[in-house]
Amino acid sequence: MKILVKKLLTTHPNIGFSIARLTLGLVLFPHGAQKLLGLFDGYGYSATMETFTTHMGLPGIVAFSVIMIEFFGSISLVLGIFSRFWALSLAGMFLGIIFTTQLEHGFFMNWFGNQAGEGYEYSLLIIGLALTIVINGSGKWSIDNLISKKQ
Repeated sequence: MKILVKKLLTTHPNIGFSIARLTLGLVLFPHGAQKLLGLFDGYGYSATMETFTTHMGLPGIVAFSVIMIEFFGSISLVLGIFSRFWALSLAGMFLGIIFTTQLEHGFFMNWFGNQAGEGYEYSLLIIGLALTIVINGSGKWSIDNLISKKQ
């Protein structure tokens, strides 16, 4: 019993970093799949590009980057390959989202539909997870970890 308690109380940061990376990738994947493929009741690439460029006024390269970062970044994070690059890309993207669309709506998300838009609390969580990965790496269960062990 004493050994079990000791094992439960021992920290395993590399596993924790893997959990952060997997959480970030799995949470963002449906959003990227909506934008690129139209899955999960999304609009797909063409409609998303039109919305971002025409209705939101984003430059085409920014709209394209958002779609690619969310879709390919989330898959890469789940696999744990080039995780620091994708996490940094996501942190930058969500920082841009905060300043371009969320800051004016305050901190809280629009849980009850009584605000004009979404607050930035979700974006802060994404940035926090992403910066954890940027600083600490992919964690134990990742392709990045396998590659670094072989060198």
